[in-house]
Parts: sequence; structure tokens; C-alpha cells
Amino acid sequence: MQAVRSILVIIEPEHPEGYALKRAKLIAGVTQSHLHLLVCDKKHDHSGLLDVLANALRVDGYSVSSQQTWHENLHQTIITVQQAEGCGLIIKNHRPDNPLKKALLTPEDWKLLRYSPCPVLMVKTERPWAEGVILAAVDVGNSDGEHRTLHASIISHAYEIAGLAKGSLHVINAHPSPMLASADPVFQLSETIEARYREQCRSFQNEFGFDDEQLHILEGPADVLIPFMAKKLSAAVTVMGTVARTGLSGALIGNTAEVVLDMLESDVLVLKPDTVIAHLEELVEQR
Repeated sequence: MQAVRSILVIIEPEHPEGYALKRAKLIAGVTQSHLHLLVCDKKHDHSGLLDVLANALRVDGYSVSSQQTWHENLHQTIITVQQAEGCGLIIKNHRPDNPLKKALLTPEDWKLLRYSPCPVLMVKTERPWAEGVILAAVDVGNSDGEHRTLHASIISHAYEIAGLAKGSLHVINAHPSPMLASADPVFQLSETIEARYREQCRSFQNEFGFDDEQLHILEGPADVLIPFMAKKLSAAVTVMGTVARTGLSGALIGNTAEVVLDMLESDVLVLKPDTVIAHLEELVEQR
């Protein structure tokens, strides 16, 4: 988070002082990042609104630029501007889609999470981050190099946000149920599975300094347990990650992040490993 030099803030003309702008001001106030305000609209002129917002931010000491544009659809507009401006973070308000509409059409926010080459912060509530719980969701059961790098990035970002907000870091990892037919005896009992996962988290605990009470190793599906723990802890932010699926054309986000986006009662930060980011940047350049 500290390395982000420019933040793309999606402005909704009907909610110009929305949660996204408030989060952007909080982060930029600490990181000294530049704020680029974007209205995605091809029908109406919002230059006056953007000028008012930008001037107010400059008076408060922020570095600001603004823009209104449109490229085919919402997520492509955002990603095109993100690449052109070199923004290292996208911040956008998220409102759950109508269930029927979601069943028929892939929501634009899902597409943004899938195809964005940089981290995306979906802002869902006005709950203050200050002194709140920052929940990092990892899956140490996937221990290949790409996943290990991603897990470190997830916990590192959550740790930085906790520092920024003077909050506390918590980490959740869901593990599968016992499999009696497993060739590995570790995976035949819940107790031995949990012990294995806790041991795999030990290096993160040593590096980032959180204790066993802040580490939650639970049995069950991640898309159920992550919202459950976020609600139990009253988390202000949930930090998640995604790795591209092998064999698919393009890079697709894991279903968990999409499923829990509407279920979570917290802001959601979604990260990707460098290899996926590089691939997505190539796709943007080919358009």
C-alpha cells in the first residue's frame, strides 16, 4: 500500500461524496498518493462536478487530477484509464446486484475484479477503519510458489492497512474436511489437518508478529467461513487474493472472491500475483 503512488477513484455522480472518495483520502493522506478522479459516463457532462471535487481536495492538500470518459463498458473504461494513468490501486463503491440480473449477466464489478491488472478496493460500508479489525484471507493448502507469494502479499497489505488504521490484523484460513481415504494420514483427522495449516502459517506469524488468537484455522468452505469470521470480528476490511486458473484463456478470478463480495459486511481488497498482473496488462495492450 505504501508503494502506491497514484490511486484511481471511481466517482458516481449521484453519490459524489461516496465512501470510495473517503477511503481514497484516508489512504492518500498517509501514502501521499496522487488521486485521479474518474466519472464513467458517455451521456452527460460532469466536468463541473469533477472541478468542484478536485478543487476541494486541492484545498485540503491533496494532489488531484480528474477525467470523464467511456470505453465500451464500465470495467473496460476503468481499466483503460488505470493503465493510461499508471494507477496502482482502484477504489470503487460496491452495491450488490439484483439476484435475478446477476443470474443472467456477469456483474460489472465481478468483471473489474477479474480483469483489473492492479489491486481493487471495493468499498461497501461507511464503517471507520480506525482501530478496526483487518482480516486477511489466505489458503496455505495451496503451497506452490505463486500462492506463497500471493499469501505474503495478502498478509503484508492487511498488515499495512492495520498500521494505517491503528487496527488489529487477523488471518483466516479454511481447510477441507477429513478424508478417510486419503493416502496422507494428516488429512484423515480434523486435528491433524488444523495442525498442518497452523504450522504452515508459522512463518507469517513470525514475520508479521500476530499471535495464535489472531489466527483462525476453520474447517469448511472458504466462501462460507470468510463472511462468517468477518462478521464475527466486525472486520472493517477483508483482504483476499486470486490466482489465474490453469488452462483457461485469460486470467479469471477464483469464485470465492466473487461469491463473498456481496456477502461480506466489510470493505474488500482483492490482490493478484505478479504473473497474473503481467498477463492482464498484455491483454489490455492488445485491445
